[in-house]
Amino acid sequence: MASLSESEVTNRGSMWELDQNLDQPMDEEAGRLKNMYREKFSSVLLLRLAFQSLGVVFGDLGTSPLYVFYNIFPRGVDDDEDVIGALSLIIYTLTLIPLLKYVFVVLRANDNGQGGTFALYSLLCRHAKINTIPNQHRTDEELTTYSRQTYEENSVAAKIKRWLEAHAYKRNILLILVLIGTCTAIGDGILTPAISVLSASGGIKVQNQNMSTDIVVLVAVVILIGLFSMQHYGTDKVGWLFAPIVLLWFILIGSVGAVNIHKYNNSVLKAYNPVYVYRFFRRRWNSDIWTSLGGVMLSITGTEALFADLCHFPVLAIQIAFTLIVFPCLLLAYTGQAAYIISHKQHVAYAFYRSIPDAIYWPAFVIATAAAIVASQATISATYSIIKQALALGCFPRVKIVHTSKKFLGQIYIPDINWVLLVLCIAVTAGFKNQSQIGNAYGTAVVIVMLVTTFLMVPIMLLVWKSHWVLVVSFTVLSLIVEVPYFVACILKIDQGGWVPLVIATAFFLIMYVWHFCTVKRYEFEMHSKVSMAWILGLGPSLGLVRVPGIGFVYTELASGVPHIFSHFITNLPAIHSVVVFVCVKYLPVYTVPTEERFLVRRIGPKSFHMFRCVARYGYKDLHKRDEDFEKMLFDCVLFFVRLESMMEGYSDSDEFSVPEQVTGGGASRSLMMSGAAAGAFLGAEKTCSTTMCSNGELSFSSQDSIVPAQSPLRGVMAGGGQLTARWSASTEVGDELEFLNRCKDAGVVHILGNTIVRARRDSGVVKKIAVDYMYAFMRRMCRENSVLFNVPHESLLNVGQIYYI
Repeated sequence: MASLSESEVTNRGSMWELDQNLDQPMDEEAGRLKNMYREKFSSVLLLRLAFQSLGVVFGDLGTSPLYVFYNIFPRGVDDDEDVIGALSLIIYTLTLIPLLKYVFVVLRANDNGQGGTFALYSLLCRHAKINTIPNQHRTDEELTTYSRQTYEENSVAAKIKRWLEAHAYKRNILLILVLIGTCTAIGDGILTPAISVLSASGGIKVQNQNMSTDIVVLVAVVILIGLFSMQHYGTDKVGWLFAPIVLLWFILIGSVGAVNIHKYNNSVLKAYNPVYVYRFFRRRWNSDIWTSLGGVMLSITGTEALFADLCHFPVLAIQIAFTLIVFPCLLLAYTGQAAYIISHKQHVAYAFYRSIPDAIYWPAFVIATAAAIVASQATISATYSIIKQALALGCFPRVKIVHTSKKFLGQIYIPDINWVLLVLCIAVTAGFKNQSQIGNAYGTAVVIVMLVTTFLMVPIMLLVWKSHWVLVVSFTVLSLIVEVPYFVACILKIDQGGWVPLVIATAFFLIMYVWHFCTVKRYEFEMHSKVSMAWILGLGPSLGLVRVPGIGFVYTELASGVPHIFSHFITNLPAIHSVVVFVCVKYLPVYTVPTEERFLVRRIGPKSFHMFRCVARYGYKDLHKRDEDFEKMLFDCVLFFVRLESMMEGYSDSDEFSVPEQVTGGGASRSLMMSGAAAGAFLGAEKTCSTTMCSNGELSFSSQDSIVPAQSPLRGVMAGGGQLTARWSASTEVGDELEFLNRCKDAGVVHILGNTIVRARRDSGVVKKIAVDYMYAFMRRMCRENSVLFNVPHESLLNVGQIYYI
């Protein structure tokens, strides 16, 4: 959020100071020791993970030999030098982009093992205040998964940071760039299954020249329908097959390539001389060089998916798999195809299948089809993950997300998106019916994502890595030298199929940008209309109304302050619950929030008000599972907060005390001990504390001081001396409050959700009215409600509506 000017600080007045004293950010609640560590892998485990990564990460990149040469020479081959030049260009494109840029540079820019465009964006959001929804606080930086850098005042990184934070339009430009990369990556999820499955199915026609192309398309459509229909089962049940299939595929293409080099023409090995790249450009510059470049671009499709599918594998495992298996096998495959094409120039259309020996043709066809399905599965799963990240950061409507595996958090299924992808895949496959036009569309989508990654890597290298500007410039220039010509080649093919990913990306971009724009406006409305704590105190303990038995959970997007929905509620109804808990569920720019650090609780106002705040924090990879009882988790957090608060109040600054407590929700007796000095620092003037939910269902608390096992339960009693009476009084008081809270829960729990309707002003332009009043309103009606996300019972739900004009 923007910093305040000196005049604003001077004129804030006593009411502002009262608000700050009574409702401060949860700095102390979030304080805890960070147990950051670097996970180490044994050599055997690393090799096993490298093997498993083949089936998840490299399927898309590995199936490119099915269609690359046909897209380079769609009109046939005239000269051997053209084939050798194209092969040389493929070799050095594979070396510069997948090997050097991604495997050894971009993969290091992961967010604790998470890759993709939004992972880069989350890194930047933690190192600079560029998040367009300013709901982060200092407390969030205390998370163990929240890592950031500090900069010297006059360093290049500090200057870049200030430059990015200076104006809102720079943050918006960066967000638009991220959304463009995300939307084109979603386009990859549509085009990869289409071109991979269609290319693999084309093997049927090679053995039967009289077969109609429509039959090949029909077979591809049937495979696509079967593939998308199986998505709800998840990849966990069949994922163990992926790595052996892809490994067998790489062995096949590498072996066939080596045989073809020896059998047909080993003179193609001179393509490893980069001089032939120059000759290729010189020979074809005035003919169809841009068509050929668009085909060569397809040799590195799947490279961005290599980064996006990083989730479950360490970077070193992927580097080992690529350098030892993937890269050599791809070079052999392309070199062998080039050798075959030189000897059989008329067979360039299905060069891969025609170069396979007849004895292994049908087994190779089966392996190729299976590899295409695996490649499609990896891209579809990456699309689900991308949409989940966009949803968590407020850039996509709330769609249903199904967790398909109990062992792997990243394996999810989104039904609505699945059927949209299926329809679009079938439309692309049946509409174009050939690899050439789908290849043009595919190349356009891939090169745009690569350019976005290059531009995002510049601030990453400066802010996160603190790299020297010479290295940053070198990386950027080398990447753009390769990618810009490919981008131009793909753009020139817009009328030949390249328009497809642009249309798809534009549609998804409009959806995501409109949703994010209205989400930001709704949050700004909540911020500007929140209620003053002075007004709440003026109402007294009864809040000026009848306090009826029960607990009211008031959901708000604010992590501090009393939301406008609360004042709107109590001014229209004559009563409010005896206990009020303001619940804020927010997503942070981290890949996950550990379960034991998820909840923060504090008291608002005096104890007689019985008002609390609970902040539930999630990362963009975290999921709300249906088997979680969110209501029970909130109530247990409040109960434990009250117990811990009372325990802290009874300590002096010089004693140690061990208190056996029956922890609610865990069912196990736990002995807790904190030094008196730590307790004093933990409570401070406000006497606040933090409660957290452990993964085993138990509650624990955290502070900036360590908690050690109790040595003697009598030590604190002996040291306490004259304070024993005060502690007994505190224990009696907390017992009364706990009993009061339990009685209120038994009386009933109501979840109060705000339903802020956003509409365009009457004097707004036509574009804004269409975006807000129609597009956003339609998406709000179609998407899931918050009550469904948190499994709130319908009978205990109360919606409070209000209209906000923007």
